[in-house]
Amino acid sequence: MRSSFLIRIWICSLTLALFGLAGTPFGFAHDFEVWLVDQSDSYGKAYGGTLYIYEGSDLKGGDASSVAPTDLLDLGGPTATLCLENTGANPVRPHMLAFNATHSHAVLTFVASGHVVIFEAATRTPVACIRTSAGPGGARQAHAAQPTPDDAYILVANQNGKRLDRIRTDYVTNTFGLDASLDLANGTTPNGVPMEGPERPDNAPILVVPDSSSSLAFVTLRGGGLFVVDPTATPMKILAEYDKTAIHANGFGGIETNGRMYINSGVGAAGTNPSEFDLYRFPLSGYAPSNPPNTPAPLVTFSQDTVFPARERDAHGLVGTKHNRYIWVLDRARSVAEVFDTDSDRHVNTITLAHQSASDPTPDLADISPSGDRVFVSLRGPNPLSGSPHAATGSTPGLGVIQIKQGGRGGELKSVVQISNLDTAGFERADAHGIRVRLKRLK
Repeated sequence: MRSSFLIRIWICSLTLALFGLAGTPFGFAHDFEVWLVDQSDSYGKAYGGTLYIYEGSDLKGGDASSVAPTDLLDLGGPTATLCLENTGANPVRPHMLAFNATHSHAVLTFVASGHVVIFEAATRTPVACIRTSAGPGGARQAHAAQPTPDDAYILVANQNGKRLDRIRTDYVTNTFGLDASLDLANGTTPNGVPMEGPERPDNAPILVVPDSSSSLAFVTLRGGGLFVVDPTATPMKILAEYDKTAIHANGFGGIETNGRMYINSGVGAAGTNPSEFDLYRFPLSGYAPSNPPNTPAPLVTFSQDTVFPARERDAHGLVGTKHNRYIWVLDRARSVAEVFDTDSDRHVNTITLAHQSASDPTPDLADISPSGDRVFVSLRGPNPLSGSPHAATGSTPGLGVIQIKQGGRGGELKSVVQISNLDTAGFERADAHGIRVRLKRLK
């Protein structure tokens, strides 16, 4: 399953960009911490998982490999209890993580069970557990969820339910509720084309990327294609439709910068699109239901979908460097970060993420420190619990710390902070996935 964008998607530089803070957060952000999600079940259970929380200052040294988390949240404890009480089901497979605009609350999705859990970030307390709406045959998943920058809603990619769900939010009173759901599989588009069909063969949403105005949401699809949605309308409505020829399958990262939205696409199952690396640039205006399909047309800034050289490609996490001058697209299959200059939209560098303690790092998602000098990446485990194993299998589950160089054009993997969750047979089940930087204080 494909879970930056990170939006800032899925990634803090995107989070900050979405909040209208691009270019400024590095000057006013102070203390921070890094939250890392281990997808594996709580020990001895078939649900739960673990949240690792690290103090940002502990990760700033030359070698942070021995850093211990300041907090370790067993999601099979109070979080599971809350979900069971509220929904009648335990939460399974924690996957993607995001923070609201003020970083007062964390939003965690459970991809297997379809739960969305909201935490008070400072106290680490789960305050709400909501289950996504049921789709065809009762299927539902919560692959990724992203708060809108105005903090009015949380938008949820309900993957196997093939729906875009909307949760209304009040972070002051801790009041949250599912209030709208857009069916992405049945019916027709504004152009009278089947929502799901030859143009878009599998409309399971992978990622939802709201823009900084909170008036647009870019929804990537597992089988290829994309919808641009007005998330503020009730019911939510499609403003633009793209087919698989315009946007390839499994878009997983999105970031807004310079008045544009960048979206990528990556691999799926080994038998469908085993090698995929694309980066698209969308405008932030010109969307209307009266437009023909694939309008306004995105710019393909980079595409390398063939196996090259003799190894598959997989565009996955996406992160912006300081002021978003450069954006990095992580390739899990090749353990590299491809660097793009947002002034020219040119590919300018390939950063090899090699480290003596990680033979195959398999970088998944990423976020950036407030000062802009470090990128933190989640590194996959030897028994991946999501995603296609041919791309998602890694050697060393944990947290990678990358030192940024050349103003964002280059970087070096300096430290690998390993995590572990051995099952009763001694097999390593830890599998890091979601990762976000939380700002603890803002001026």
